[in-house]
Amino acid sequence: MIEAVDTILADLQRALGAADVAAVLLRLADADERTLINRINALARIVQDSGAALLLFGRPELAAPAGADGAHLTGIDTFNAAVTNLTPERIAGAGGLVTRHDAMLAAEAGADYVMFGERDAAGYRPSLEAIIDRVEWWAEVFQAPCIGFAETLEEIAPLAAAGADFIALGDFVFADPRRLSATLAAAAERLKLAEPVA
Repeated sequence: MIEAVDTILADLQRALGAADVAAVLLRLADADERTLINRINALARIVQDSGAALLLFGRPELAAPAGADGAHLTGIDTFNAAVTNLTPERIAGAGGLVTRHDAMLAAEAGADYVMFGERDAAGYRPSLEAIIDRVEWWAEVFQAPCIGFAETLEEIAPLAAAGADFIALGDFVFADPRRLSATLAAAAERLKLAEPVA
């Protein structure tokens, strides 16, 4: 078991050097609080040493004791309940924003970023066209950074072209852990090709 964990951490460390990664979003399996803090802390050192931020998917109460950089909060109610305990020391990101109004409320409440395009708890995701429309609207009107969630390599360029400041990569990057570095490099190349030529 320890060997498997060490292998995963080594793969992650190599992958973080393969592309310009701004943040790693960590989803935690259920465990007792001490175990979770130890897991987060082990990852935090690797992620932060690479120059990226470690964000927890939910669990904002663990961000400070575990040394994470912040949390990604799903839904406006969850965001509002946690934002004041995170900011300004830590990042408070907002996702799962069903309506434009929810996105605006999150920005007004101090969201460090908003994310569009991730699946909800039931597995529903809007069409790519609808996500692009939301990203374009946000990029035209608001200052807070916008993250477009890409479920495939093919979605990266259109989301970037729509004005997303960052692209979050879905689970496809972990389809083959041995190729994590190569997949991140391919994603970075797609992003580079989407950038306008000066």
